[in-house]
Amino acid sequence: MRISIFSVGRLKTGPDRLLVERYLERAVHAGRSLSLDVVTREFSESRAGRGEDRMAQEATMLIAALPPGARLVALDEGGRAPTSVEFARKIGRLRDDGLGDLVFAIGGADGHGAALKSRADETLAFGQMTWPHQIVRLLLAEQIYRAMTILSGHPYHRE
Repeated sequence: MRISIFSVGRLKTGPDRLLVERYLERAVHAGRSLSLDVVTREFSESRAGRGEDRMAQEATMLIAALPPGARLVALDEGGRAPTSVEFARKIGRLRDDGLGDLVFAIGGADGHGAALKSRADETLAFGQMTWPHQIVRLLLAEQIYRAMTILSGHPYHRE
């Protein structure tokens, strides 16, 4: 199964990017034995100004890029906040069920448009606070890596 992170906005060169890349590199390495791969794709923010128009354009762009049959998880503060173990088990179940593509979508500055929210199979939150997309990307990269270690029995995760 391929896990994709679709992000509106770009990470600039610097410590944020390096940390995200480090976790994703670890996840790719750990995922090989689990039949899991991780890829990222950055999308430019819409130039439609602010609000609904911008979110709608970004939603259209993200939805158009989805692989056929992909399961879409929108990152949004209104979503469910699972534990790391629940998150890992969900990924393992989807892989075991034969899902080909699992896509996590991180919205732009104004969040996700209505079309993306309605297309999403589920919504995931890292708490009820609003986070900048750079931090959400880092949190998601770390949790994907953590999920790989949980699924493989590696001692990185401690309970």
